[in-house]
Amino acid sequence: MAVRAAVLPAIGAPLEITEVELPDPGPGQVQVRLAAAGVCHSDLSLSDGTMRVPVPAVLGHEGAGTVVAVGEGVTHVTPGSPVVLNWAPSCGSCHACSLGEVWLCGNALGGAADVYARTVDGMDLHPGLNVAAFAEETVVAASCVLPLPEGVPLADAALLGCAVLTGYGAVHHSARVQPGETVAVFGVGGVGLATLQAARIAGATRIVAVDVSPAKEELARAAGATDFVLASENTPRGVRALTGKQGVDVSVECVGRAVSIRAAWDSTRRGGRTTVVGIGGKDQQVTFNALEIFHWGRTLSGCVYGNSDPARDLPVLAEHVRAGRLDLGALVTERIGLEGIPAAFENMLAGKGGRALVVF
Repeated sequence: MAVRAAVLPAIGAPLEITEVELPDPGPGQVQVRLAAAGVCHSDLSLSDGTMRVPVPAVLGHEGAGTVVAVGEGVTHVTPGSPVVLNWAPSCGSCHACSLGEVWLCGNALGGAADVYARTVDGMDLHPGLNVAAFAEETVVAASCVLPLPEGVPLADAALLGCAVLTGYGAVHHSARVQPGETVAVFGVGGVGLATLQAARIAGATRIVAVDVSPAKEELARAAGATDFVLASENTPRGVRALTGKQGVDVSVECVGRAVSIRAAWDSTRRGGRTTVVGIGGKDQQVTFNALEIFHWGRTLSGCVYGNSDPARDLPVLAEHVRAGRLDLGALVTERIGLEGIPAAFENMLAGKGGRALVVF
């Protein structure tokens, strides 16, 4: 069947809205009609080559929708089931999975190299990060589909597939924020806003949001920030001034730039934890001297997908949504249709973009 999709024809090329031929689901596959998909900087990282994927491809790695059809052997969902797409399904058998670190699964992105559809003129298409959510419909492996718990709006649930899992997991699984601790969040995008909400849920007493745009302050405070610091060369000093000159217990960096990673580290108290969520390029080199590593006794850690297990964490997040502790709608700055994706990408390239939700 023919559906409309946003195709990345080559690395660095503009996205093109075009028709693609989608096959029926085969054994172990599920066909999903998308209700919504999130547009974020991770998709931009795919399109500009920071993260490598086979092209041409249909991007979009977080989405939610309704099952249209299932292939042979699929039993955990049925036609009509509301679902969330999981772009990084764990295989359960690699070394990381054997350690319980499913977010580091060595085989999670194997499906990105597959041909999942074709253009109407016969060109093979790859499914971006496994799920190809920038399309009216998609066909994915059954492991890429999670049943959506009751009480969560279907369109907003798209954000549970990446941004919320990442932000929530950064706080609760990676940094392990405890009640009464202080937290700084660098970058008030979709993941940053989710991180702010997660810090509030964790019981942090002072939550400092840091961003280059003063326009982000209102969004940050609505998400749970108690303070806002405009990013500059004096950011660490400003954060320390809010915490008795000690620095915060936990800094979470959601940008992926050397300058913000270094600022997050410098804003963390002696013995505190700095968690890096942002995806940066190889050109973003961060340096530390041996003496400061010893003296400050801080922990610096990377964080992949929030160190989350989607199957375990999705019901927890849904309960926070139902209880009003987690506001998915507050993570979205713009709602667009499929045809608005190319412009959203251009805005992000120009530094003007926010968190967009594609509603089909």
